[in-house]
Amino acid sequence: MDSDAAPVLTLLQAYLAKTRLPADGRLPPERILAEALGTSRGELRKALAVMEADGQLWRHVGKGTFLGSRPLAAIDEVAALATRATPPDLVQARLAVEPELAALAALHAAPSQRDALRRALHASGGAGQTWRGYELEDARLHRAIALAAGNPLLLFLYDHLAAIRRVMTWDRPRAAEEGPPADHPSFAEHDRIVAAIAARDPAAARREMAAHVTAVHAAMAPA
Repeated sequence: MDSDAAPVLTLLQAYLAKTRLPADGRLPPERILAEALGTSRGELRKALAVMEADGQLWRHVGKGTFLGSRPLAAIDEVAALATRATPPDLVQARLAVEPELAALAALHAAPSQRDALRRALHASGGAGQTWRGYELEDARLHRAIALAAGNPLLLFLYDHLAAIRRVMTWDRPRAAEEGPPADHPSFAEHDRIVAAIAARDPAAARREMAAHVTAVHAAMAPA
């Protein structure tokens, strides 16, 4: 899978799992989908192309893009897992996978991958983003860490866990509707994770990722 398309694909799958489509499975126009996901139409098209190549959707010139029989089953499976899982299940699963991916990234990331992490970090910490835009950049950063770990099996697990996570958290309320504030805690937490990976310190990378995942879900828990 194209590493640039993966984060948008994750958000697209979450959107489709949470959205009631018409009976014919027709997707909203690209402009509406791109706005809903906080991405550009060019990036959306890459994600749609991945789904089309996998047989998950089909396009009819002049009529639109439609989900086929296979994707509906796949998306329903993700939605069903997200329905059965509890927030503690999600935290436990993330803590079992993502800190180890961060540690492996500290050991194995190539120079080009460390550069990609810095770019993703910069984009995820940008001011003035909508929440959907931030979620996309956050997904890029976490997926770049998973990719830098160099383990295709763990990457496969991460991608599926990320899709379920987005479904479970898609409709959560926001303290600030316009987007994350400049002092959003995840910005500093991301900084420390990437710094540990850049320093090739697996213990610190594991510790910082675990702290980040724990803090994120603690902040999301109802008061």
